[in-house]
Amino acid sequence: MNPARRTTALASTAVVLATAGTLLTALPAAAATTCASPVFTRQFFANTAFSGTPKKTDCDSAVDQTWSGAPASGLPSNNFGVRWTVTRDFGSGGPFTFSASGLDGIRVYLDPGTDNARKIDLWKNTSTTVSKSVNVTVPKGKHTLRIDYVNWTGSAKVKFGYTPRTSATADKVKPLAPTGTSVAYDSTTGKAKLTWAKNKEMDLAGYKVYRRLKGDDIWKKLTTTTAGSYTDAPPTTGATYYYEIRSYDRAGNESAGSVDKPVTTADRTAPVIPTGVGVADGQPGVTVSWNAVAGAAEYLVHRRWETDGQDEPVVQVARVSGASWLDTKVEDRLMYSYWVTAVDTAGNRSARSTSTIAERGDWAPSAPTGLTATTQAGTGVTLSWKAPTSPVTRDIGLFRVYRDGLLVDEVGATKTSYTDSGVQQGASYTYTVTAVDTQDQESAPSAPVTGTAPASGLAPAAVGGLRGEINGTDIELAWQRSAEEDVDHYEVHRGVLVDGGWQYELWGEVRQSWVDEPTLYYSHEIYAPQGETVRWAVVAVDEGGNSRLTSGEDFSYITVTEPVA
Repeated sequence: MNPARRTTALASTAVVLATAGTLLTALPAAAATTCASPVFTRQFFANTAFSGTPKKTDCDSAVDQTWSGAPASGLPSNNFGVRWTVTRDFGSGGPFTFSASGLDGIRVYLDPGTDNARKIDLWKNTSTTVSKSVNVTVPKGKHTLRIDYVNWTGSAKVKFGYTPRTSATADKVKPLAPTGTSVAYDSTTGKAKLTWAKNKEMDLAGYKVYRRLKGDDIWKKLTTTTAGSYTDAPPTTGATYYYEIRSYDRAGNESAGSVDKPVTTADRTAPVIPTGVGVADGQPGVTVSWNAVAGAAEYLVHRRWETDGQDEPVVQVARVSGASWLDTKVEDRLMYSYWVTAVDTAGNRSARSTSTIAERGDWAPSAPTGLTATTQAGTGVTLSWKAPTSPVTRDIGLFRVYRDGLLVDEVGATKTSYTDSGVQQGASYTYTVTAVDTQDQESAPSAPVTGTAPASGLAPAAVGGLRGEINGTDIELAWQRSAEEDVDHYEVHRGVLVDGGWQYELWGEVRQSWVDEPTLYYSHEIYAPQGETVRWAVVAVDEGGNSRLTSGEDFSYITVTEPVA
């Protein structure tokens, strides 16, 4: 029994309203009281009509009180009312007994405001305790109970209770099936843990857990429990089982099954050992193959390096789904042993197969990969690539660079880039790169790439120190040797003025490689000179054929007047 208790309320400031010359004062409002079902919300009224604002609101776990005098502050000792309400989930519902007693009046309602809501009516001023019990069928789901009690005079006493009827003759209503069912299976322990939400039935006795094999219609009862979970250990055969939970009440009624939850059990049976393991040496590695195993989801490949006098470990080197594997991490001129293990979908592993030995030959390296070509302003085309990583080789001696199928240059094994400066500006070329080992075995070419030389800036600088003169009918020129390494030769051009513009004609070439002196010379007879004023130009030409005359850049020249023949 809970006597009336003082509750803490949030007071709000009184509001004074002026209306037609009168003052209406709004009293401070009590804070809202929330009582969790199935606890009752209890309200105290200073009248027997339950009108106006309750003087007090609190929570009461049971309707079972006796008062002498006022039950709460602000209430009179006589002519007061107390109201209890609760809304709760009755689950599947069913037959209940409502019992009420009191001094003075008491009324009990189920879902007040609906038809036939009043279930008990003992509404009279009496000096002796009155009581009544009724059988009520409560529909399934949520419903509201309300108990109204009034005291007119004298002592106050009130009591109410509601209990399910649990005899098999009275209760024919099945409980609701459990909800929120889930199952978690641990393949390591082979155990399945089932959990479910507890039912709202007031007459619930417990739960029954059932299991059946997939494809079988027969359910096997595993246990009866009052808990909300159960752990089962189904046979670890790799088969699938279904679980369901059923509620049962104190009258023996059993609910329908919950939503079936499947579990596929662990498979503890290992696949058979792979057979027919063979090896084939080639490029770019050793191919290991074997016969497929029924039920195997994947295979583990193991390898050992066979050396004289050393106990090398057997290591797993691959996990594959097919029945073969290419080992590109082997080195030339070494021996290796291989084993294969089968693994099924449950992770069971067979024993290792018998070993097979592969003797690695001396193969040319694999082709370089990742070749790229970048236009390098003022320089040419820069190539970059990745050295081959398979098969493993320690004897790459150099890389060969090819332009349009022709060998351009060779670079050391430690370099993976090269700048081709022997290109014609603005022209495009196709490049490949090969790897060459120390036995001069050359790999296949890399994937080709296209590189484009810069549109300008490749021509050698203008020759320095150009000077010359007419000696009889000969032109004699001299200039300084270029310091640029890619200068191949010099071209000598004679220019004449035509319609206001200079037109040049090639008269000769001077190879840079012909002399090592710092000064180079050119002399040529002028045939049938006409006394014209002409230009003699000398331009350096690089290995790619670039010159300042063809690029339109400034070049060196002298102007002379030729004699008259």
